[in-house]
Amino acid sequence: MLLQFKRVSLHIGVTALLDKVELTIDPGERVCLLGRNGEGKSTLLRIIEGEQSIDEGELIRKPGLQVAQLPQEVPEGTAGSIFEVVAKGLGEAGAALSRYHQLLQAGGEDLDALARAQSRVEALDAWNLDSRVQTVLSKLSLDGDQSFASLSGGLKRRVLLAQALVTEPDLLLLDEPTNHLDVESITWLEEFLLGYGGSLLFITHDRAFLRKLATRIIELDRGQLTSWPGDYDNFVRRKAEALHAEELARAQFDKKLAQEEVWIRKGIEARRTRNEGRVRALLAMREQLAQRRDRVGTAKLEMQEADRSGKFVAEVEKLGYAWGELPVVKNFSTTILRGDKIGIIGPNGVGKTTLLRLLLGQLSPQEGSVHIGTKLQIAYFDQLRGDLDMDGTVIDNIGDGKDYVEINGARKHVMGYLQEFLFTPARARSPVRALSGGERSRLLLARLFTKPCNLLVLDEPTNDLDLETLDLLEERLAEFSGTVLLVSHDREFINRVVTRSFVFEGRGRVGDYVGGYDDWVRQRLAPTENTRSESKPKQAPAKPKTEAPRRKLSYKDQRELAGLPARIEQLETEQGELATQLSSGALYAEKPEQARAMQDRLAELAAELDAAYKRWEALEEG
Repeated sequence: MLLQFKRVSLHIGVTALLDKVELTIDPGERVCLLGRNGEGKSTLLRIIEGEQSIDEGELIRKPGLQVAQLPQEVPEGTAGSIFEVVAKGLGEAGAALSRYHQLLQAGGEDLDALARAQSRVEALDAWNLDSRVQTVLSKLSLDGDQSFASLSGGLKRRVLLAQALVTEPDLLLLDEPTNHLDVESITWLEEFLLGYGGSLLFITHDRAFLRKLATRIIELDRGQLTSWPGDYDNFVRRKAEALHAEELARAQFDKKLAQEEVWIRKGIEARRTRNEGRVRALLAMREQLAQRRDRVGTAKLEMQEADRSGKFVAEVEKLGYAWGELPVVKNFSTTILRGDKIGIIGPNGVGKTTLLRLLLGQLSPQEGSVHIGTKLQIAYFDQLRGDLDMDGTVIDNIGDGKDYVEINGARKHVMGYLQEFLFTPARARSPVRALSGGERSRLLLARLFTKPCNLLVLDEPTNDLDLETLDLLEERLAEFSGTVLLVSHDREFINRVVTRSFVFEGRGRVGDYVGGYDDWVRQRLAPTENTRSESKPKQAPAKPKTEAPRRKLSYKDQRELAGLPARIEQLETEQGELATQLSSGALYAEKPEQARAMQDRLAELAAELDAAYKRWEALEEG
């Protein structure tokens, strides 16, 4: 056990972010923390790191536990060489190493200063830490002498990861680590973390990243932490079942409470024979109702479609554009038709937004031509959120001085419209600057959908959105009959939304592929028919193989084969029962040891089932 929460509570105002929660993290686990925006996920990470105190309960740490965190954003003022930034993770000793390193880089001409720096390093016994920094830099393929300021956003995040890893943490905390990273950086991070020997606790909205890394999912919902065994798909299914069961239980409770309220209000004669136990039970039900926290509803995303555009949205012929001598797009031709949903994929800084501006006619090509179609009404989601007035209130950003908005011909009050995007009245009156990243993304979607459009341009729309809002946005885009141009590094979002992909493949080449990200990967790796015919000489057709005679099973094998279906059914039944019991958060709070034993048994069952299916196939084949 690395870390354990015992009945931990934390209140912000009157809201319980954590309400007597239980949590255990063991060595080697990769735990994903899920929850809606504003539930308190980042606060929970700050508690673990020691930056946030708790109101009550107990936080038990393994003696000498080392915790490090990769921040969600690059801290302002971070400067110096990569070596210096990484060494900052080592505190005072790291600062001494950085000073010594600076003097060496300067040529070591100031011998007195170099001697003082060397003495300082020796006094802090920091020479062994120098080799640790060099090892981490080597593992992450970083040049320690390179300036931090000159790096791309993805490489800056890699340096900050090195700063966290140099402390050799037992537990690494990651808060939305894939935000603003391109696909190449995300896949590198996945592979690195899969080989990382310590434990991970991470928050993410990237479902592909989650599926690849998480060994367990925990969810923070209305102050309660629940541990969900199995993968993400199992979590989605069992969470839906749990919410349905909760809805039924609450409906029964409300019905019973209404009946008891009618009974308590009967006339004088009924009061003379009143059952005091029944009265106490009613008072307890009233208290339970007062303490109940209802789940916030799902955002209601309603898109306004303008009249249909012309059949051709854009016709591109031998398009060329460069930044100086660096080609962005070279000899690119394509036709975009009404109803196409196109994903634009490529590394950060390669020119995806520039290509969007060229396709929309906002930027003139240096070579070739772009013919824009007719009757286009464009709505644009800007990843930089430049369309928002940061000092204005949420209401002002939607209403533009009016009390209502028009959605598909019907008037809606601004406050009611914002509630559909999960903004409470108090939050709707807040300045945009005070909103979280997820809230700003929801606000931008709310503003975007007040405008009728038939061409929707989305530049990184998924950053900071919670998973439920992402799922709903995917559904609305699938229903949208207009054209979509989407820039995103979220592989699963691209797979679910787009029908074509424009991929930056280096040196100005932009490939045009059918399907989403996974389809592009398959098409890129699969050799073409011409390649296959050139690479392999023609051969005479092989003679048909005669089927090997089926081996006759022994009596023992026959009996084993006959018993396997029942054995598999028994294992699957036990697996389902255990998973159902483990989906209850109460079990972790009341019997944590039993819960861990059940998790171990669940893992054993998965292995036994796999072995049973393989054995069945082997016996069936004879």
